[in-house]
Amino acid sequence: MTTPADSQQTGGTPLLPSGRQYRISFGSQTATVTEVGGALREYRQDGRDLVDGYGPEDTCTGARGQSLIPWPNRIRGGSYQWEGQRLQLDLSEPDKGGAIHGLTRWRNWTVLEHTPDAISLAYTLHACQGWPWVLDCRLDYRLGAEGLSVRTTAVNRSPTPCPYGTGAHPYLSLGVRGGTGGPAPVTGAIDAGLVQVPGRTFLPVDGRGIPTGHERVDGTEYDVRELQQLGGRHIDVAYTDLLRDEDGVARVKLVHADRSSGVELWVDRAYPYLEIFTGDTLPQPDRRRTGLGVEPMTCAPDAFNSGEGLITLEPGQSHSAAWGINPNPVLQP
Repeated sequence: MTTPADSQQTGGTPLLPSGRQYRISFGSQTATVTEVGGALREYRQDGRDLVDGYGPEDTCTGARGQSLIPWPNRIRGGSYQWEGQRLQLDLSEPDKGGAIHGLTRWRNWTVLEHTPDAISLAYTLHACQGWPWVLDCRLDYRLGAEGLSVRTTAVNRSPTPCPYGTGAHPYLSLGVRGGTGGPAPVTGAIDAGLVQVPGRTFLPVDGRGIPTGHERVDGTEYDVRELQQLGGRHIDVAYTDLLRDEDGVARVKLVHADRSSGVELWVDRAYPYLEIFTGDTLPQPDRRRTGLGVEPMTCAPDAFNSGEGLITLEPGQSHSAAWGINPNPVLQP
């Protein structure tokens, strides 16, 4: 199915920075996924922003809504060893001297199927600097009565095993932006919100964002297991040892101070880690603390070196993981 947002004129008309725009809807929910990165650019219910995204004329910043393949977060020095071979990736985060968020987020993804409430996109990651394998990658977005679900699948098409991890980088919103094309984002918008993160352990990091160990959250500013005001806390760490419901799902909530509404991000068991990012170090000052970065991750930061949570994909083997956003979470009075 093609909608007016699916096409771009090419007869001298400038193309959008994030490529073709693909819309899906269900009831009062609407979402836009982009050709570049297969990214979630916006997601709304009844006109309320559920993610802190970006406009159609903007370039994605802060990895907003992007999928992270074949690793999430950072690799120290962009270098790692695999089966006795030292491999060096391009340094995509030069200020920290490392590689960040994988290799597919700036690539053009191809639509496999597009219906009114769902879209599937694919991209083949071929061998490149520091990555001598081939992966078939797929993203499945679907809207339904319980919100948005996103499934990431990768298949190793190489004759040898490869390291693998995946993640996503949405920023949850309290809906104070006024919508894409409306008022500018409000710096500090998340400070008054209530936050709940189900992590019992966090991974402290060094100046380059690389974990230095594990610590229990008890008695620290990172303990947000109970719904509480975020305030001015600066958070940019990964959580693990996640508290899960009986169905195996772990949930992060961002809620208005009066508990009148909120938004929830959930992850299945394929995601043992959640990075929480309050956006204090974003290079765009007007986008700091305008949304709460909640990053599902199948492995820890720098897993290509530490091995923590790292997946080995054998030739022909596939891996799938699911996360989603619930626009109407259950809120306690």
